[in-house]
Amino acid sequence: MTKTRVDPAVLNRALRIFFQDALRVALTNPSQAFAFVRTLVWLFQSARRRSTWQREGIRVPPIIIFSVTNQCNLACQGCYAQSLHPNPDDELDPQKLEEITEEAKQLGVSFFVLTGGEPFLRREILDIMAGSPQLVYIVFTNGLLIDEGMIARLRNMRNVVPLLSLEGTPQDTDRRRGEGTHDFVLHTMENMRRKAIFFGTSLTLTRSNYATLTDHAYIQTLIAKGCRFFLFVDYTPTQPGTEEWTLTPEQRQRIPELLQTFRKTFPALFIAVPWDEMDVGGCLSSGRGFIHINAQGDVEPCPFAPYSDANLKDVSLKQALRSGFLEAIRQTPKLSKYTGDGCALWKNRQQVQALLKNSRGIPR
Repeated sequence: MTKTRVDPAVLNRALRIFFQDALRVALTNPSQAFAFVRTLVWLFQSARRRSTWQREGIRVPPIIIFSVTNQCNLACQGCYAQSLHPNPDDELDPQKLEEITEEAKQLGVSFFVLTGGEPFLRREILDIMAGSPQLVYIVFTNGLLIDEGMIARLRNMRNVVPLLSLEGTPQDTDRRRGEGTHDFVLHTMENMRRKAIFFGTSLTLTRSNYATLTDHAYIQTLIAKGCRFFLFVDYTPTQPGTEEWTLTPEQRQRIPELLQTFRKTFPALFIAVPWDEMDVGGCLSSGRGFIHINAQGDVEPCPFAPYSDANLKDVSLKQALRSGFLEAIRQTPKLSKYTGDGCALWKNRQQVQALLKNSRGIPR
């Protein structure tokens, strides 16, 4: 089998460049700039820790995507979490969430991406994030729970970067997320801007909203609201009937050029998944750059590959990272090769499940 082309050194360098750019964008906010300086120091330290573990045969990713809950206060059309992780029961308790975070930090994880459901339904994560100020937490949120009290807390937690989700126009956002959502989110953004909180937006690209989301006037409007981080995500059709939501080949091909233009034009950070993954060697799932932990504690290759041979209620994170299943995916890069229409592991899910069935499990 051909090994993956993702080079940890290249990925580490890309992460440093990203946070150096974040520092540049945040220079007008001294406390936020200091937080990103602290992050850069931790990036160097954590990279050394990961190198030490790799020499011992343990692949520690710099990023953990952590779906801390399946519960949500919205029921968005086409939501991957609802279709792939519908079970709201038996979620990790607060103590286990904290234990996982602490172990990840000791292993050399650089930052967490918190998703759901709606992560802010688990209010205890605010205390957990406050307790690890050197880690950066990027939080995908619908924004509806960010009230004045939470804004006051976030103002003192510069290591937390909320990404509020939008779908484009008020009509597009409300159609997919619920009546009134668009205006509420923009109002919340304005309140966060007034309190000098560093935040951004998550924009899922579909065939119908592509023109809006990539329009310079739209970007400028969100920057005026205070957005300093734009994350574009290629839509993956996990729900039947949404296959036609995916980008056309022509739209997809234009994304790299648009990113370059945005980065030159606007005072903000711009990331597009999976396009930016390609710059560091391809898909970062399965421990090459990240793993996914679901709300029940299963360690999975990625949020769109809900298969696992290790649960963190039964084994440590260190043990789970020795997963034969994750290694088998890393050694089969064709399963992760992006060919359009969203996540490749989801498209190749039958082969991924076959690898799980035949993997050697976790060494004890």
